[in-house]
Parts: sequence; structure tokens; C-alpha cells
Amino acid sequence: MVTHFILLGIPNTDGFQTVLFFTFLAFYLCALLGNLLIFSAVLADSRLHTPMYFFLCNLAVLDIGLSSIGTPKLLAILWSQSRVIWLGGCISQVFFGHFLGITECLLYTVMAFDRYMAICHPLRYLIIMNWRVCALLAATTWIASSIHSTILTSLTFTLPYCGSNVVDYFLCDIFPLVKLACADTHVIETVAFTNTGLVPMTCFLLIFTSYLRILCSLLKINSAKAWHKAASTCTSHLAVVILFFGPCFLVYTQPQLSKVLVTPLQIFGIVVTPVLNPVIYTLRNKEVKAALRKLMDGKTPSRRLETRSQRPGVRTEALGKVVKASQPNCKVHL
Repeated sequence: MVTHFILLGIPNTDGFQTVLFFTFLAFYLCALLGNLLIFSAVLADSRLHTPMYFFLCNLAVLDIGLSSIGTPKLLAILWSQSRVIWLGGCISQVFFGHFLGITECLLYTVMAFDRYMAICHPLRYLIIMNWRVCALLAATTWIASSIHSTILTSLTFTLPYCGSNVVDYFLCDIFPLVKLACADTHVIETVAFTNTGLVPMTCFLLIFTSYLRILCSLLKINSAKAWHKAASTCTSHLAVVILFFGPCFLVYTQPQLSKVLVTPLQIFGIVVTPVLNPVIYTLRNKEVKAALRKLMDGKTPSRRLETRSQRPGVRTEALGKVVKASQPNCKVHL
């Protein structure tokens, strides 16, 4: 019985190991630093304690975890040719890879719904997207993805592995592993195709529909500046979604693709995407930049001294601002 696996790494990289090592190391450190800064800035500044930034904190945690699943082992293969991974480590890579990946898919969908409510239904946004609903949506994404990953991991490692233990890949994943199984793999391949193919595709269609509705609403805004700013934000967010879902869809719905194509797509998803998210989603935002400057300067961002319940006119004032923002020639803040 197999107790460990041998990862062959990235094909056709002889002579480029050092260059690839420092390149992937730079991306990995940028992903960790960028997402940790975003997470710290949102926690430290009470002005960022809103539903949008709550979901962005969840995304930052997911990106840190997703980049840490396969990148350290990939760096070890490139630097010291350490290709052995024990069975427990291989199980962990499969479980957490699919757990964090599906969680991020679902979270993108929730974030698109949040932006749709904020822009298209501003009068009801504060009522619908309250903290209880936000916490419930976030918890649902984590719980649903854990069930998904548990099913896939259980089906993968209940198969008997009694022959070769050489995995022709740079990390443990379902399709490279089932090729080594000494049993019929039709069930696991069907379930993997359904879960990792149709679920992301459904999420992508929901996200695309949400942003399409947002852009249709923006066309009704008379202010050209507000329309340009909102449209720019929506298109940049949609670009990140396409960059995340595109490689995922190709890797898990087209297993017959050559490893020459699959490997770069998978590396892009776990190495490059976690770096793009902080830049596109948050670092372009003026509020986040101000919070990061204060955080880097060692200053404590200003906090509200009063709660909403202590300020009797806060609801009237907030409602007036929302009504004003929903009228023509207004500025849309995202």
C-alpha cells in the first residue's frame, strides 16, 4: 500500500529552477503581505466595518490559504528537489485545495450580490445586508465548501493505491491521483466533474448576471463621472472573476487537456490570482489607502465614539444620504 507519493513537479523546466523559484517566491510573499495588510487595515479602521469590506476580509483569508497550499511544496521541489509528500500531506492538499477554492467561488457570488444590492437597491441595502445576513452568507459559503471537499477527498482516498506512487504533477489533486488507483474511478471522476465543473459555472453565471444588472442600472445615471467610476469598478471586479473561474473551469472540466496547458493554468490560479485580488479589489480604493497609510505610520485610525443606538438622528441622516445618492446627478460610491 502506498504511504507516500513522489511529485514530478513542473515539466520541461530543466535549467530554469532557480529563476522559477525566485519568481514564485516573490509572488508568494506579495500575496501574503498584500492580503495581511488588507485584513489588518479593515480590522483596525472602524470606517471600513461595512458588509463589502467584511467579505473582502474573508477573501483575504482565502487567498492566504489558497496560495499556501501548493506554493511552499512547489518551492521545495524547485530549490532542493524535495519531491516526496507523505499520504497525510497529500490528503491535506486535496481537501484544503478544493475547500478554499469552492469557498472563494461562492464568496465571489456573495460579493456580486452585495454590490448589486448596494447600487441597484440603495434604499433597502442597509436593511437587507445587515450583519446577521452577512455572517450567515459567509458561514454558508464555508460550510457548503467543507461538505463539498469532504466528499471529494473521501472518494479519492478510499480508492486502493497499490501500484506506482509517482504523481505526474506539482501537487496532489484528484485527476493526477486517480490515474494511480487500482480500481474503477468512474464514480469519482463523475462526481469531480459535477462538483468542480458545474458549481463554478453556476456561480459565474450568477455573478455575470449581477454585474450585468448593475451596468444596466448605471446606464440610467446622468452623471458621466459617477457612471465611469462605477463601471470601472464593476469591470475590474468581473475581470478578477474571469481570471479565477477560467483556469478552474478548464482544469476540472477538461481533464484530457495536455499537462503542458493544465500546469500553467493551475499555477496561475494558486500563485498569481492571490496577488491580483488585493490590488484590484482594495488597493485602488481611497478609503483602504488611507487606512493602510495610518497603519504603516503606526497611527490608530479614527473610531466612532458613539454607537448607532446612542445617536437618535443617525437613521434619518443615513436615509437622507441614501435618498440623495439614488437621485440623478449623484455620485455613486463603491
